[in-house]
Order: sequence, then C-alpha cells, then structure tokens
Amino acid sequence: MNLSLDKIGAAISRSITENFFSANDNSVIFYDLEILRAKIEEVKHAFPTNALHAIAIKANPLSKILNRISKWGMGAEAASLPELYLAQKAGFPPHKIVFDSPAKTVPELEYALREGVYINADSFEELKRIDELLKKVDSMSKIGIRLNPQAGAGAIVSSSTAGEYSKFGIPVIEFRDRIIESFINYAWLYGVHIHIGSQGCSGEMLLKGAEILKDFINEVNTVLAKKDPKRHISTIDIGGGLPVKYKANDISLPVTDYAGGLRGIFEHIENSEFKLITEFGRYVYANSGFVASRVEYVKSSSGIKTAIIHVGADLLLRRCYRPDDWYHEISVLDSMGKPKTENNKQKYNIAGPLCFSGDMLASDIELPIIEPRDIIVIHDTGAYTVSMWSRYNSRKMPKIIGINTTTEEFEIIKERENLNDLFKFWS
Repeated sequence: MNLSLDKIGAAISRSITENFFSANDNSVIFYDLEILRAKIEEVKHAFPTNALHAIAIKANPLSKILNRISKWGMGAEAASLPELYLAQKAGFPPHKIVFDSPAKTVPELEYALREGVYINADSFEELKRIDELLKKVDSMSKIGIRLNPQAGAGAIVSSSTAGEYSKFGIPVIEFRDRIIESFINYAWLYGVHIHIGSQGCSGEMLLKGAEILKDFINEVNTVLAKKDPKRHISTIDIGGGLPVKYKANDISLPVTDYAGGLRGIFEHIENSEFKLITEFGRYVYANSGFVASRVEYVKSSSGIKTAIIHVGADLLLRRCYRPDDWYHEISVLDSMGKPKTENNKQKYNIAGPLCFSGDMLASDIELPIIEPRDIIVIHDTGAYTVSMWSRYNSRKMPKIIGINTTTEEFEIIKERENLNDLFKFWS
C-alpha cells in the first residue's frame, strides 16, 4: 500500500470532523488524487513521448476521475460502447480513445468508425464487418487486430488472456498465415494488439508476449514491403497487465524496467513513424484507493469473533469469491479515525452485509480489538471495485471522496445513493 496508515487515519478523521464522512455514511470510498496523478506521471515519463496511454475505463469508470485523466493528457481504453461514450463525455478526443471488445455489433462498429476512434478488431469475422462498413462510412479511425501470442497463463487463470486458448483475439500459432493474408488484403489494417492478462502475470511473461509480437511484426512487414514499400505495421498496442503490490512482500516490476524491456524488443518505438499504445488500468488506479467502513456488530460464536461491516462482495467481489487469488490489507481505526495499533490483538473474521455466507473479506485475521462503530480500512481498492459494484440485496453505493493528502483538500466524486436512486434503477 502506498499510503501510510497514519495518513489514511488523518484523512478519515478530518473527513469525519468536516462532515464529509457523516453519521449517515456507513462506508466511504476514498481516492487519493495525488497518488493517482503521480502514477500517471510515472507512466508518461517511462515511455516514449509519442506513446498513447489509454487508461482502462473498466478499472474505474467514475466520470470526474476520467475527466481528470483526460486533462492530464492520457487516453482511454473502452471495452464496450457505453465505456466509449463515457470516454467521450469525459472529454477524451477520438484519436485518444481505443475501442476493444470481443462482441462489437455492426451498429457499434459503425458508431466507432464515424467517431474516428482507434479500433482493435478481435476476430477475422470482425475484420470482414469493418471492411464492409468502410465501403459506406468515411472514417478517420485507425484499425488494429488483437492477437493471442499464446505466451502462457499466469498465476490467476481467470485474469489471464494469453494461454493456448483464450476467448480474446486470434491465436498467432494456429492462424499465422491467415493473419498475414489479412494484412495483405485489408489496406486499412495497420496495427497489432496483445494483452497478456491482469495481475498474476509476471514481467517475464509480459515481455515474452512482446517478443512473440515483434517476430510476427517483422514477418508481416517483410511480406508487405514486397507488395508495397510504403506499407508496414505502424501501431503496436501492448495492453496493460503490469502487476500491482497488494501485500508488503509482493514483488512487482517497476514501470521503468518494463518500458526499458520493451525498448530493447521494439527498437523502433522511438521512431516517429510508429505509435505505441498502452492500456494500463490496475497499475494506475489500485494503490490510490481505500475504503472505510464502520463496524456495526462484533459477534462471537463457536470461538470465532466476527466483525460485521457495511461493504463486502458488493464492492470487493473478487476478494470474496476468489480469496486465494485476491488480497487486500486490512486495518482498524477507532470511531474518529485514529489508528488502533495496540499489541493486544485477537483473531477476527471480517464479514460484509450481504445475504450469503461467502460475503467474507477476511477470515482468522489478527487485528487490534474491534468494537462497534470502529472503522475498518480496506487498502488498495482503487481498481476493479466500484466498476464491479453488485446490486445484490439492493445495497446503496457509498459516497466516493477524492482527497489530496498534501493540500488536505476534499472533493465529492460521487454522492452516496439514496433509496430513490435504487428505486429508479430497478424501475
């Protein structure tokens, strides 16, 4: 975690005092905008200045944060037409929006082509649809094709996308000749895209995929040069997937090292004739967020103490459903936000509010003594939490606050939902 518990406690304490975290808020989601900006700058400085960093909307689709990222000079990666629309409303220009999805409909493709956004086709069938549309649509879109480099699966199978089989892209080994034919036949096809996976994929795996992609690009460019010396693959989209530290002893590849490895593979990415696209999401967002939830009850049964809080699988779906794969550090503050650090600790289960037994954020975890109205902090929740919010039990989404721990400024990113909001959703 990037923020110390003392800084988190100070931010929560002040938000309580100033009524941002009011008595009516059982939970609040926080984003440290200073950390988010620092991550953005870290990515920008690591790569060539002409690279397009299309931040994955699926990691965090909050419009006020997307708007900030747009103003900071980044792009947006959309995995659906609604995400594409969110990117447009947040202020991203068309040439900085990347449209990825394995299920693009003809109307969605036509919309994207008319808007002039970058498109990564996911299949041969999609290439055919784009070709037909381009016969009637005047488009400024650049188009690439998503390939599965078949570099292997990572430690978390559900978030790996480059095994021998994947639902995404076209396998390079199985369809190499047909992919090359597509570049020959479609004069508008200039880009390639890979994405190895998210979390659980090592830096070595990411660079292995890039090596496979480089060999393929060289082969395609050799063939294209014989037919038209001016044609070559000019856009390389390497996706995201850089691992994030959720535990103190986690090992993660620094983005500067990753960028250096890519420079060694793609010697020409500094050349102005080529364009590099990245699609980082978790790496940018995860460590900027934390959640504070009040303890409602502490129950004892069968020798087990259980603290019942107001977030669970509604917000931290992956943690609850796949606890062996996903992890978050947990801390305890008193009711006013002061960290509890006493040595007299006990073992607890931390349970959410939902009506099923698997709604458990931690089991048999050693923590300072917990009392009702204390505050449980779940760390590093900036990515794939709000975007995966579950409507089970019709829980109201908590208030979301943006903070700057240096200037001590607070901003409401999203107000907490009320009962009428829920009624409108289900009506």
